[in-house]
Amino acid sequence: MIRAIDLFAGCGGFSVGFEKDNFDIVSAVEFDKHIGESYSLNHPKTKIYIDDIKNLGNNNTFKKNQAEVIIGGPPCQGFSMAGSRIRNGFIDDPRNYLFKHYFNIVKIVSPKIFVIENVKGLLTMKNGSILKEIQRIFEDSRNFDDIPYKIQFRVFKAEQFGIPQKRERVIIIGSRIDFDLEFEINDTIEYIKSNIDSSFFDKVSIWDAISNLPSPTKNGEVTCLVPESKYQLYLSSKTNKTYNHIETKHSSVAIERMDKIKIDGNYTSLNEDIKSIHSGSYGRMNPFGISTTITTRFDTPSGGRFIHPFGNRTITPREAARLQSFPDDFKFSGTKTSIHKQIGNAVPPKMAYFIAVMIRRILCKKHS
Repeated sequence: MIRAIDLFAGCGGFSVGFEKDNFDIVSAVEFDKHIGESYSLNHPKTKIYIDDIKNLGNNNTFKKNQAEVIIGGPPCQGFSMAGSRIRNGFIDDPRNYLFKHYFNIVKIVSPKIFVIENVKGLLTMKNGSILKEIQRIFEDSRNFDDIPYKIQFRVFKAEQFGIPQKRERVIIIGSRIDFDLEFEINDTIEYIKSNIDSSFFDKVSIWDAISNLPSPTKNGEVTCLVPESKYQLYLSSKTNKTYNHIETKHSSVAIERMDKIKIDGNYTSLNEDIKSIHSGSYGRMNPFGISTTITTRFDTPSGGRFIHPFGNRTITPREAARLQSFPDDFKFSGTKTSIHKQIGNAVPPKMAYFIAVMIRRILCKKHS
């Protein structure tokens, strides 16, 4: 098995995808204790470090050649605040310490390949200079004992991978130059597309994702689920059971507002001054369309287009998880706020699986 380390793991969306392609996730790092507990619940074989990543880069937690692959998405707050003179201390800027420690662990482990997932805006931050600086740092041989990494990147759109969501992320792949892993990312993507069952990429609607979920339950458990679409079958559990299908308790005012919103409608249907900066505030989902990006506020009517297609409520955590492509046997634990954060911030597992297949192809093609 190919070994991997998941940094900034969250609840483990990246790990789910890589495990589906039989990668061995040997260890993971997550700062938040409650989110780390959710990761452990769903990835019991993985050693997880629930700690600030800055405490793990210099204490022998990680060792050289411990894994062939490192995956993760360093939060980009520091990137967006970086000053105009980026090259002078970008890696040492305390605001970028999360990226720095991802970089440090890559230096220690020296994987054959690493993958960074981040927001699409990374491409245009500071007129693209942030991405160029990341590329410069990893391609500088002085940072890696004369064996640097070649950097390639591509924007991935979730809907292109049969996920019913308008989510775009930039995927950066670094390959160590001494392993003869010559590849061109666009060619590799096209090769994988031609070698996976074409139904994997079929367009999926919101209703394709959630239609077989009954009314929410008090404890969130749902049994006897029968898949009604290929997508539901792809996510289904062997027990035909799932969890976290609990509805948010809305105020009577919010319910009255939602009752006035038709499919594809939003706050403009209300004769009120709704105080929200979100253009999709009080938006009702179109069952035959796809979702906007699932955020951590999917339980809030004013937070975006998250009203159920037919009910006067926002979508449940399980419905949001379906739209994120989490399998039904994945159980989120923690407080309501934590669970919403876990789902909204996750890498969609179905997209992660495609990335895993790509990485396996890159690592193994010279032996095929």
